[in-house]
Parts: sequence; structure tokens; C-alpha cells
Amino acid sequence: MQTATQQEKPHLIDRMGIPRPLLWGFVGLLLFMIGDGVEAGYLAPYLEGQGQSSTRVALLFTIYGVAVSISSWLSGPLSDLWGPKKVMWAGLWIWGVFEVLFLLLGLQPNNYQMMMVAYTARGLGYPLFAYGFLVWIAAATPARQLGSAAGWFWFAFSGGLPTLGSLFASFAIPRIGEMGTFWSSLILVMAGGLVALLFTREPRGMQRLSPPDVTLKQAMFGSISIIWREPKTLVAGIVRTINTSSEYAFLVIMPGVFTKLVGFSLEQWLQLLSIVFLSNIIFNLLSGVMADKLGPRTVVAIGGGLGAAISVPLFYYVPLSFTHNFPIAAAMGVLYGASLASFVPLSGLMPQVCPREKAAALSILGLGAGASTWVGPAIVTWFEGWRGVEGVIWIFSGLYVVSALLTLMITVSPEARAQIRKDELNEAQADREAAMHAVGNQ
Repeated sequence: MQTATQQEKPHLIDRMGIPRPLLWGFVGLLLFMIGDGVEAGYLAPYLEGQGQSSTRVALLFTIYGVAVSISSWLSGPLSDLWGPKKVMWAGLWIWGVFEVLFLLLGLQPNNYQMMMVAYTARGLGYPLFAYGFLVWIAAATPARQLGSAAGWFWFAFSGGLPTLGSLFASFAIPRIGEMGTFWSSLILVMAGGLVALLFTREPRGMQRLSPPDVTLKQAMFGSISIIWREPKTLVAGIVRTINTSSEYAFLVIMPGVFTKLVGFSLEQWLQLLSIVFLSNIIFNLLSGVMADKLGPRTVVAIGGGLGAAISVPLFYYVPLSFTHNFPIAAAMGVLYGASLASFVPLSGLMPQVCPREKAAALSILGLGAGASTWVGPAIVTWFEGWRGVEGVIWIFSGLYVVSALLTLMITVSPEARAQIRKDELNEAQADREAAMHAVGNQ
């Protein structure tokens, strides 16, 4: 007969920081994001090779990013109303249907108008899937484990987009061609989505999170009104926007820099991109550990804000000074990827800032993450003609300094801390009762 103490001993998966009931969700998310990231490093040069101007390509990415930002925000209130799992199903099918239309009616005939329509609509898909799962994590994970769980979420997210996605593309393109590689991304996305949704059966994600009397209008308004009811969420949303805005800008401008000026082949650029974000996914986990020791604000402000302010110009200037030198470019890329990963503790911090409205708080972070997908390319569109790529680099460096200063404003109030302690006591009591009940039934 097992004792209650033995019954409560954490599983290896839990000790790693992964909520065990959500394990297959993390696996499926990784596969989904690998598929979503396949095109990340070569869609822009492919379109330019088909005769589309760099301005039109940047505009396509910008409008796509607007759709992503809207969908990222919607993932919070819709998860409250429908349950995260239904939101993830919606995201999966939106991605699949409009990817087929994008490839058949837009990319293959080189029809820019259809590309714009289908690619923009497809942009509604991945945020519903990915950020719906992030809300599921926040709903089903104890507060003491949220930081690590957020780290694993971003490990899976950025492990696919663009790390392993770009690495997959670098090997697939020479073997099955560029169009064949685009089609393979659809297979990976659908496989990942089905793994996550068919094998994850944690009950809280399968049900409505908000009270029964909350209407659609109230849920939508609540996910926006939290900005002025708790202004720290707005600050965090701005920081999150700055976080990956350079990443999406670099997907537009850096292929040309590295293939035309530094002297790399397209395959070398894709492999470099994979190294950058391999560093990113490793430091996603390490930044969560460091946040537990040093505090999330310290990690985000110093490692993220100030770190990226330094690493962005290094990633541009150093490879230009040592052309055709892949190891040096990779070293600079590792620093850049690590600095972006240092923003990860924001996802664990926001549910603590607003413990009563976790989904609403995360929806603002999702809005910021989505906004970065169009803010980055928009900065390229607006400012590249002013001072070229070099001017864009210094704009991002300055924005990261601003993000470091803003992060210092994101604090957890005494009232929020009291609510967190109350929730943890309630969770511990529920765990003890469940363990005693299990022992009693043996």
C-alpha cells in the first residue's frame, strides 16, 4: 500500500518543469511550429526570385503580421469562452485550408493578390493553435511551475519557428525542390496539430474557462479593458512586441545581407538561422531557471533588453567584417538568439501580475507577440529607404534599450502576491485530498 507521501512524489516529467498531463501538447506544438517555420528563411528570397520586389514582399509580411496580431489577441478571450482545445482545433484547420489555397492559387501561379489574401488568412491560424495552448498551460499549471512551463512552451515554439523548420528546409530544398518543401510544411503542421489535440486530454483545456454568465462581448472587452485596469499588462505587451520584432525584420532583410554581402549560399543562411534559434531554444529553458534565481525582471531587462541592444549590431557588423566566415557569423548568431530568449520569463510573470485574469493578461502578451510579426517588417518598409539596413539595425538596438527600461515597471503587487499564495494553498489542499482519496481506494 502506497503512502500519501509516495503518492505525491513528482514524476520525472514534472520535475523537468513540464506539466505531465500536457506533455503531448508540447510535442505536437513543436511539430506544428516546425511546419510553420519551414518557409521562414526562404520565402522572401523565393518570392524575390519570382520577380516580386522587396517592398511587395515586406508588405506581404506586414499584412500577414497584422492578421497574426489580431489572432494572437483573440486566442485569450476565445479560450475563455470555448476552451483552449476548441481554439486550437480552429487554428489548425484555418492554417491547413489557407495554406493549400496559398500554394495552389498564389505561390504556384505567382499571383500576388491571391498570395496576399490566402497568406493573410493563414496568419489567423498558428496564433490560435499556439497561444490557445499557452492559455491551456496557464489554466492547468500550478503557479510554482508556471515559469518552467512557459520556458518549455517557448522551447517548443521557437524550436520549430524557425530553428528546426529552417534546418529542415535547408536539407529538403536540394532534394525535393522549393515547392515540394512548401508542401511538406503542410504535412508537418497537420501531424503536429493532430498529435497535440488527439493525445492531450487534460480536462481544464477541454472546457470553458470563464464563468457561464460571461458573454462574448464581455470576454472581448475584458481582454482589452485589462490594459487600463492593470496598465502593467500594456507595458508587458510593448516589451513583448519589441522582443521578436527584429526577428521578423531579419527574415526580410538578412537573407540578402548574408547571401549577397557576406557571401553565404542560401543553404548556409538557412543553417545559420537554425543555429541562431537553436541557441534561442536552449536559452529559453536557461532563462526560466535564471528567472527563478535572479527574478524575471532582472533576466528580461538585462539579458533581454540590454543583451539584444548589443547583440543586434554585432550580428550585422561582425559577419560583414569577416566575410565567408561561417563560425564567426554563427557565434554572433548564438549571442543574438540567447538575448531574445531572455524575454521568456514575461510569460510566467504576467499570470502572477494578474492571477485572477490569466487568460486576459496572456492575450495582451499574445497581442504583443503577434504585433512583432508586422512591426518588424513595417520598420523595414518605412526606414530601409532612409539609412538602408544599417539604419534599421540601430533602430532595433535603441528599441531594446527602451524595452529594458519598460521592464523595470512590471512589478507584482502585494494584492496579487496574496492571491497567488491563496491559490497555491487551495491547489495543495486539493492535491492532498486527491492523494488521500487515491490511497483510501487501494
